[in-house]
Order: sequence, then C-alpha cells, then structure tokens
Amino acid sequence: MASPYLDPRELPFCKGCSHHLIAKATDRALEKLGLDPLDIVIVTDIGCHGIIDARLNTHTVHGLHGRSIAIGAGISAALADPSKKVIVFIGDGGSTIGMSHLIGAARRNFDMTVVVHNNMLYGMTGGQRSDLTPGSFLTRSAIEGFTEQPLDLLKLARDSGAAYASRITASGDFSDKLAEAIRTRGFSMVEVLEICPSYGIKQNRDLRIADMDERFSLALETHVDDKAVAARINRREEVASLLDQLRPVEVRHGHSLDRPVTVLLGGSAGEGAQVAADIFSAAAISCGLEVTRKGNYPVTVGTGYSAAEVIISPEKIEFAGIRNVDWALVSSGDGMAYLTRQIGMMSAGRVLADSGLEAPSTRATVLRGDFRGAVHPKEVNLLMLLVMLGLSGIFPVEALLSAIKENRIGGKTDVDRLLGSAKEIQAGMM
Repeated sequence: MASPYLDPRELPFCKGCSHHLIAKATDRALEKLGLDPLDIVIVTDIGCHGIIDARLNTHTVHGLHGRSIAIGAGISAALADPSKKVIVFIGDGGSTIGMSHLIGAARRNFDMTVVVHNNMLYGMTGGQRSDLTPGSFLTRSAIEGFTEQPLDLLKLARDSGAAYASRITASGDFSDKLAEAIRTRGFSMVEVLEICPSYGIKQNRDLRIADMDERFSLALETHVDDKAVAARINRREEVASLLDQLRPVEVRHGHSLDRPVTVLLGGSAGEGAQVAADIFSAAAISCGLEVTRKGNYPVTVGTGYSAAEVIISPEKIEFAGIRNVDWALVSSGDGMAYLTRQIGMMSAGRVLADSGLEAPSTRATVLRGDFRGAVHPKEVNLLMLLVMLGLSGIFPVEALLSAIKENRIGGKTDVDRLLGSAKEIQAGMM
C-alpha cells in the first residue's frame, strides 16, 4: 500500500545508510498519528539527509546549513496551530553549525520536532568530524582520533528546557519513539545514532550501531518534562499589524514634472537623511507622482555616511536604479566622501553643497550655502530639500511642508523657521 507521506520511488541514499531507516520510521510514525500530509511541514538542512525532499509528499522546505531549526521555529510560530506539525531533519554537522538555534528553540519550547541524523561526521563534504564526534571515533580529518569530548546533544536539549528529548540508535523499528516525539506539545528532539557507510565504516571497521551507546558513553535515554509549556505565539488577529498604522498618502497637490527626476542625499549618520528622504517621498506622492526610494549606510548605523536615492516621476517607474543624477544634496563631509564618484560623473544637473565642503571636479552646476550654520544638524537635509524645490519648482514647497508636519519625527520641526532659512539661502544663490 502506497504511503501518503513518502514517494514509493527508491530513496536516494547510499546503500547501507541509516537515513533510509529514519525516513521510513518517520513515515510509519506519521501514519500511526493519522496526520494529513498537508498538515505537515518537513524542513531539511544541508547534508545527505536533505536529498529526501523530492520523496516527501508533505510540505517541504530546504534550509541553509545549520539554519533548518531556525526556519522550522519560524514556521511553527507563524502557524501557531497544534494540529499542524513541523518536523526538522538535520545532521550532526548542521547541529554543530546551528547549535544556538537548537538551544534557542528548545528554550522557547517552540512546537516542533527535530530529528538529528547523527552519523558523527560531515558526510556530504568528505567525512570530517563535527562537534558531536566522540574522540575515539576516527574520521578523515582526525585519523588518530582527538582528545576533546563531544557535545552531549541530549543533555543540551534537556537543560535548555525541551519538552521531550531522546537518544536512540538507528536499528529496528523506532517509529513509536518518533511518533511520541511528534505528538509532544512543545519542542521535542530525537537524536538518532548512525554510521555513515561511505566514511564512518571505512575508518571504524569494528564499529556496530548496536554498540555505539556503550562504546562512546552516549546513554540511550528519554527525558520528558511534563511541566514544560509550549511557546505561546499570539495569532495575527490578536496582534495589531504594523501596516494598520500606515495611512494612505492622499493626492492634494499638483506638479510640473514631465519626466523623471533623480535626487541623491548625502549626509552623516544621525542627522536625519533617511527621515528627510521619507518625508520628501511622501510629499511627492501627495502631488500625484510615482516614487522609489533607497537608503544607503554602513552597518555601523551610528557613525559614517547616510545617503538616500530618490526617483520621482509622473509615469510608472520601471527601474529603481539611478543612471543620471539631476540633483545631489550634500550636507556633510561623510556625505561628500560617499557621493564623490557619482558627483564627478555628473554631466549636467545641480549639486547643492554646504559651504564648508569641497566638491569634486564635475560638469554639474555646484551651488553652495551655509546650510549647517542655519539650522540644527538634524534639520539640514530637510532644509536642502526645501531649497531644491524653491529653485526647481518640480512640485510645490507646500507639499513638503505638509509632509514634514505629518511625519512622526519631522512634526517636531518649526517649519516656519525652516522655510525662512530656506528662502534666505535660496536668495543668496540667485
């Protein structure tokens, strides 16, 4: 009789590999639980076990190396439904790489089951040892063994708060043990001890699966924490969506654009370049324009440059990259250093730069003003945008002023004072 969970084709593993047994035991466990295949998500990791994906009739996700537990935890949190089962297949190598994910998922007790295929080496990459490899287990990267003791995965899971943690050997029919784990509410883990026929047996010819627990002092035990409480995940209807806080931007102004206009902002971290770009984008939308906006800044968001690219257009924008710059607004040395190359490549357009900055050689028109001396550093980018609108007239200054007032951060700005400073600087450029 065909299984509803496992494709009847031959499994893709090497001959003699215990991954066959785990796949078939999982199949029997799911059948014993009477689960609908579409109520099951199986997440696999990188490793030999992961090629089972194409043979599964459940939902499947193939993760990055060591990240399958994190992906499974995310799926469990998103489903937040005990009738849906999330099962993660991972090897000892993936467990080594993603150890913090395993500990974190057990600690939070996400409702999921992790099946660890522990053949004590990295099978897919040539048989190197992992952090679960016993010191006396020989591998191609440790042909004489080594002195360090392996991590005890069972103890780690138990001590992290797992509702269920078990270690078994890949022998006989262990589907009841897997069913028990899958049935458990909360985080469950089953570590299955195996031997890789391609690498493990060659280096450890006298080793038998039935002897692994005693030989390596890996107790075959099951720990059940009856007091463990599965992670409670607030369902979407219980939590207000951040999108609910967004208000549509109404078109209240006109514009004079007949082509796309590109704007670069270059400033320093903490001086509001990103907020200014957001406000300018909202203002353009309120004028009926199409907008794209991208922010650029280093990972050290509290220091260095902060730049933004904005395209506004009367027509739909098909490409969000900027080939030709119309306006470059540079408020600080950090911004100038970041935009130097783009400004140097400008064949036309205009550059607004603070009077204290030296611009690179460019065919663009460079206009200077004492922007930093006129306002607080957090307002300097908004000031430059006001001056740009005053000089270009691409859409009404009033649209930007309204957007400033309506912005959560910009609303703290004295727009009358800001507009007065803009007019003074603009007059000096005429």
